[in-house]
Amino acid sequence: MELTLLETKRRTKTKTLLGVGATSLTLHTVVIAAAVYATLSARPADSAVRIDTSVVLLAPAQRQPATPPPVQLAEPLRGFQTVTVPTELPTAMPKLDLRERFDPKDYSGIGVEGGRANGVVPSGNDVYSEALVEERPALLSAPPALYPDLLKQARIQGRVLLRAIVDTTGRVEAGSVVIATSPNPGFDVSAREWILKALFRPARLHGRAVRVHITQPLDYSITSG
Repeated sequence: MELTLLETKRRTKTKTLLGVGATSLTLHTVVIAAAVYATLSARPADSAVRIDTSVVLLAPAQRQPATPPPVQLAEPLRGFQTVTVPTELPTAMPKLDLRERFDPKDYSGIGVEGGRANGVVPSGNDVYSEALVEERPALLSAPPALYPDLLKQARIQGRVLLRAIVDTTGRVEAGSVVIATSPNPGFDVSAREWILKALFRPARLHGRAVRVHITQPLDYSITSG
């Protein structure tokens, strides 16, 4: 009976293995067949390059000419002053300011006539020297200078040298009058009043009237008789 039972179990196991193998073979066959069919039925990719024959013409846009940028100077133009030899030599020594800074660039001769070191053309408020203007101021009219009685009686005479600023109308600016030299302080008040009443022809530079420093002498003399 033992032999019979063992033989029965072996047959059952063998049948089971055969069934599983057949099923696996069937599945693999179906998968392979499906892959082969899909490969054969796949259409080749269309790699041909097609050219579009549509032509679109664009009219060129009207461009405005670009405005060139302003020229940038590596160094701004500097001003320069034209110095001329005066026809009348001054008799008094000018005041020297030892603290005044000297810049050689101011005398380089490169820049704008009548300008300054920063290249800016001076405005009408600048005051010029008589040596720098094209037309110097000239005395047109003035009342007689008042001779102080005490000085006249003492027979004190001489020349008063006045310095002032003549504006663009030909009048002397009141706050600019300075007595440079005087033979006697008694002449100062009379000389100051005289120059404030005087009328000058304005100085001109580049065709326009400008303010200018002047040095005006005034003689006090006692004539005989």
